[in-house]
Amino acid sequence: MLEAEALTERSSAGLASEIARLVTDGTLVPGERLPTVRAVAAELRVSTGTVAAAWRALADAGVIVSRGRAGSFVRSERREWLSPRVRGLALDAPGVPAPPRGLGGRVAASARLDLSRGTPDPALLPSIARALSLARPRADTGRYHDLPVLPELYDVLMEQWPVSGVEALTVVDGAFDGISRTVDQVVRFGDRVAVESPGFPYIFDLVDAAGGIPLPLESDADGILPSSLARALARQPSTLVLQPRAQNPTGVSMSSERARRLANVLLTVPGGRRVTVIEDDHSALIATAPAVTLARWIPAQVVHVRGFSKSHGPDLRIAALGGPADIVERIVRRRMLGPGWTSRLLQSVLRELLTDSSSIAAVSTARLIYRDRLDRLADALRRCGVDVGAPDGINLWVPVLDERAAVVHLAAEGIAVSAGAPFVVEASPESGAVGGRVRVTGGSVSENVRLVAEALARAAIAPPLS
Repeated sequence: MLEAEALTERSSAGLASEIARLVTDGTLVPGERLPTVRAVAAELRVSTGTVAAAWRALADAGVIVSRGRAGSFVRSERREWLSPRVRGLALDAPGVPAPPRGLGGRVAASARLDLSRGTPDPALLPSIARALSLARPRADTGRYHDLPVLPELYDVLMEQWPVSGVEALTVVDGAFDGISRTVDQVVRFGDRVAVESPGFPYIFDLVDAAGGIPLPLESDADGILPSSLARALARQPSTLVLQPRAQNPTGVSMSSERARRLANVLLTVPGGRRVTVIEDDHSALIATAPAVTLARWIPAQVVHVRGFSKSHGPDLRIAALGGPADIVERIVRRRMLGPGWTSRLLQSVLRELLTDSSSIAAVSTARLIYRDRLDRLADALRRCGVDVGAPDGINLWVPVLDERAAVVHLAAEGIAVSAGAPFVVEASPESGAVGGRVRVTGGSVSENVRLVAEALARAAIAPPLS
């Protein structure tokens, strides 16, 4: 039986996560009795309420079961754990999701140039009028039991997939839907999850919502540092979430050589334990870097999600997801208890957009325009003494002396940007710490590039607010 003195965490959330990890790694076996609440509270010198809250959270997550006066036991049934309540247990408000991390809040009405949203330029999206006219008579919307993916779309996606021989492929309601559904299948309560930091704040929230603990990874101009991943693997994460191209917020696209080195690091995990890799290729068709995926080297571990929102329109809400059959098929089965499938009408529209020559040309043109806009803005910033590297996609990650001062300074000039703190694991948007970054959607800067760069440069050196 687990002894109370073997536990080290003193907060409710930390204690619950510690117990969950012991169950995951087999230290605690199904049916094993946990020490009493009083014994743990006495050993850790915390209140019985703190321990009881952790035990309740574990029971809610399906990790343990209470048998009244007999005590609490590791659940005997072998089943997928339920997702915990949002935000790392939500111990103070059971069942009430916490709001997502802020990405700059509401843009002031006075902003003449909104560079805060990280969304594509609507003027560069291809028209869907022709695709709709062709898709409407061909989309069979009257049957429930057809395949979840239109065969003709499946063929196009397989032909364009970044690696051949993917075991299974399906269509979901946008890239983030695909990431969320994969996390639901592979992250259990208490699992550690390696994430890029800086990275996309909603990924951090998603890990929190699944009861996972984010492990921040460092990156450079080629992507995640292999040494950083190696250090994270020593803490036994179950999952790695990464953005292979046009990383949000930095704009970095991973090199093929870096992907190979990361795959090699993942092959060194002791004991043959497999870390599931979730790749969010959200800007697949507007990024200029070649497609890259770790599935080239470790296909049995990689779920690749290819988004079409930034290239063809956010309101299409459609993405493709491919990877190991055991994971993809679980996602497909779980969806049958909810939406069932992604609208076949939308699938038919996407198929037309991916094969129609005029639509292909429009997306290719948009990719070149985004590349030109980011290059021109990055060059103008360098001439002003601000280095943002060579970003891909639509975003730049701009270094500043003080985030809050930079955001306020730019707002005064009529420019909205996103403060960098929400994009960093464990950073607080309210911290007011000196130094940092702001995310700038440079893909939206179509004119007055020099003036915008000069405004950003002035904001970069704005002194901290008193």
